[in-house]
Amino acid sequence: MKEDFLHYLWKFKKFDTLHLKTSNEQEITIINVGQYLELAGPDFFNAQMIIGNQKWAGNVEIHLKSSDWYVHHHEEDAAYENVILHVVWEHDTEVFRKNNSEIPVLELKSYVDKEVLTNYQRLVSPKSWIFCEKQLCDLDDFVLKNWQERLFFERLERKSKAIYDLLEETNKDWEAALFCMLAKNFGLNTNGETFLKIAKAIPFSIIRKESFEVENLEALLFGKSALLDSDKEDTYFKDLKFRYFYLLHKYQLEPDNEGQLQFFKHRPDNFPTIRLSQLAHLYHLHQNLFSKINSNYSIESIYQLFQVSTSTYWEIHYQFDKVSPKKTKKLSKSFVDLLLINTIIPIQFAYAKSLGKEIAEDLMAILVAVSPEKNSIIDKFASFGVLSNSAFDSQSLLQLKNEYCNKCKCLDCAIGMELLKKSS
Repeated sequence: MKEDFLHYLWKFKKFDTLHLKTSNEQEITIINVGQYLELAGPDFFNAQMIIGNQKWAGNVEIHLKSSDWYVHHHEEDAAYENVILHVVWEHDTEVFRKNNSEIPVLELKSYVDKEVLTNYQRLVSPKSWIFCEKQLCDLDDFVLKNWQERLFFERLERKSKAIYDLLEETNKDWEAALFCMLAKNFGLNTNGETFLKIAKAIPFSIIRKESFEVENLEALLFGKSALLDSDKEDTYFKDLKFRYFYLLHKYQLEPDNEGQLQFFKHRPDNFPTIRLSQLAHLYHLHQNLFSKINSNYSIESIYQLFQVSTSTYWEIHYQFDKVSPKKTKKLSKSFVDLLLINTIIPIQFAYAKSLGKEIAEDLMAILVAVSPEKNSIIDKFASFGVLSNSAFDSQSLLQLKNEYCNKCKCLDCAIGMELLKKSS
C-alpha cells in the first residue's frame, strides 16, 4: 500500500461516502474533497465537510497510519494547523494540534470495496518491465490514443525547457538557439554535448557574418572541435587552419577547443568530420533558417531545407589525410527525421507558445508522417501489443516509459486510472 493510492481514493471518492464516521463515531458528510495541489503542506486544500453537527472548511492530510503525523513532525508545523480531517488507512493513535485539540480521523480501509483493492494490487504487482504490461493488450484504444496526445505535448514541454535555457544564454536570439540545438543533434548521442559546446563557443553573430563562405564556417567548427590542432600535409587542412587562426584574430575569440570528439563505434557517415561539414553547409545555404522553419509547417518544405551535403573534400574523405572512395554525403531522410523530432518540432512548439499561437494540430500532423524511432523501449511496447506507427506514437511512448512507468506513477497515468476503474 502506498500513500498515492490513498490520494487517488480520496480525490475520486473511490469509497463508500454515505456511511462515513470518524474514529470517534462522528458522522462525516463530504461536501468538497479539496484541491490536490501536490505542494508542501497538507495534501488537499480548502476541503469542506460536515463532521458531527459542525460544518468545517479547511485542509485534509492523508497518511498510511495515524502515527505518521508524528513521524513527519506535523505537530510542530504551523502549515498543518488548519487540518480538519486526518484520512488514514490504519488508525493506530490519536492526533492533536498544538493547542491540544484532537483532529478527527477517518480510517479509510473500512470503506473501500475489495474489488478496488484487488485491482490496485494487480496493477502494482511485481513487474518485469512495467506494472501493467499484462493488461495493456486489453486497454481501450480510445483511452490510449487520448493519453498519447497528452504525453506527446508533455514531452514537447520538457524539450522546450532546453530551448528556453538557450534563449536566456543568447539574449533571446531564436536563430542562435536553433543553431545550438541543431549542433547538439548533429553530434548524436556520442558527440552531442561537445557539438553543443562548440556552437556556444562561437557567437552566432559570427556564424551570420561568415555564412557566405562555407570554408570559414568549417574552419570555425573544426577549429573549436580540436580537429585542427595537429599538423598535416593535407592542403585543405592547412587552408582551414589558416582561416581558423585568422578568424580567431579577427573576432578576438579564445583559441581554446571544446573537447575531444569521438569517432569510435560510429558508422563513417556519422563521423564528426562529416556532420560538422554538413552543419556548415546548412548555414551556408540558409542564412535565416529559423525564419524558414517557422514560415510554414509542411513536412515537405522541411525535408527540402535539409537537402544539404558536405564540401567536395569530404566526398573523398572521412578524416583528414585519408582518401576514401568518392561518395556524396547528403543528410539522409532518417537523420532529418531525428532533427525533426528532437529540434525542429520542439523549437516550432516553443516559438508558437511564446507568441500565444496554437499549432498543436500542425505539429501532430508532421510527426504522424514521420517514421517511428527504433529502440528497445518501442520494441518492448510492441511485444505487449502497443505498436508505434509514427514518430508521434513513439515519442508519446518514450514519455510514458521514462516519466511514468520508470517512476511508478501509475496513479498519475491515464492507463493506470483506467485499469483501476475497470473493476470498480
